[in-house]
Amino acid sequence: MLTEHLPRIRLGTLPTPLEELPRLTQALGGPRLFIKRDDETGLAGGGNKTRKLEFSVAEALRQGADTLITVGGVQSNHCRQTAAAAARCGLRCILVLRGYPPAAWNGNLLLDALLGARVIFSGDRTREDVAAEVARAEEAAGHRPCLIPVGASNEIGAVGFVAAIEELDQQLKERRLPVDRVVFASSSFGTQAGLCVGARAIGFPGQIAAIAIDCSRAELQAQVAALAGGTARRLGLTLTITPEEVVAYDGYLGAGYAIMGEPEREAISLMARTEGILLDPVYTGRAMAGLIDLIRRGEFDKRETIVFWHTGGSAALFAYAGELLAGANARA
Repeated sequence: MLTEHLPRIRLGTLPTPLEELPRLTQALGGPRLFIKRDDETGLAGGGNKTRKLEFSVAEALRQGADTLITVGGVQSNHCRQTAAAAARCGLRCILVLRGYPPAAWNGNLLLDALLGARVIFSGDRTREDVAAEVARAEEAAGHRPCLIPVGASNEIGAVGFVAAIEELDQQLKERRLPVDRVVFASSSFGTQAGLCVGARAIGFPGQIAAIAIDCSRAELQAQVAALAGGTARRLGLTLTITPEEVVAYDGYLGAGYAIMGEPEREAISLMARTEGILLDPVYTGRAMAGLIDLIRRGEFDKRETIVFWHTGGSAALFAYAGELLAGANARA
């Protein structure tokens, strides 16, 4: 294992299942589709950030931290999993969320409260500025805070997805299943950086292909390549990932981050009604919408075998109930 020498605390139920999607494959007329179920990592509803937090929290404990501080959107899956990781490890947790408190605390925000996190809204200021201020106040009060970046997407957290691609590679080899592409949502760059580094290090044959959630292809390529360099160095690897080697599709940004449109509604509904699997409105719904469109337009060949990496987040569905039901009624 490439990551076995690094501090790690077990938080997830791993390995997560690799399942075939025969009814979705049939509905789209191919290619052959599989799904990597990181929605089943088990930490307060699961999700891919659990893999990163196994390394991020271990590093915080190594440094003697008693408080985890992190940032995210109102329906942040990362914040919910960080709160759960803190609870499991006996740590305090402070979440700095973008903007102002919503009228209703539901979805991930409800779970943040149940998990015992202190929630602070950044208002008109940046989350990062507020989080830094909170960290200074915690230190002044005698606590030992550890500030985890958005998505746990630094060289510490990204190694979780180096380990993840090793896990998937082993599952594919056990089933003697060749794969052409691995498709997933990419936003804070850590998941993709880890996958790219791990894939290069082990000679993984499939393409690592991201659906950009909230930034341009050029920005995503540059940021992933930079983070991949730091991740490789943390592992003691000499490999380099250039921006041109980072595969990303940015045609699915819609009206912006966390704004659900008809493509996301269709993807969520199609997956639910063909396979009984729940996607989320912000990340996996958008990524699946991109995958569906790329298949329909012939960008991905119908003869391929593709793994869709489910990064979790279905708790956020409840915060979008009105929009989801309106879309369902319109299609009925």
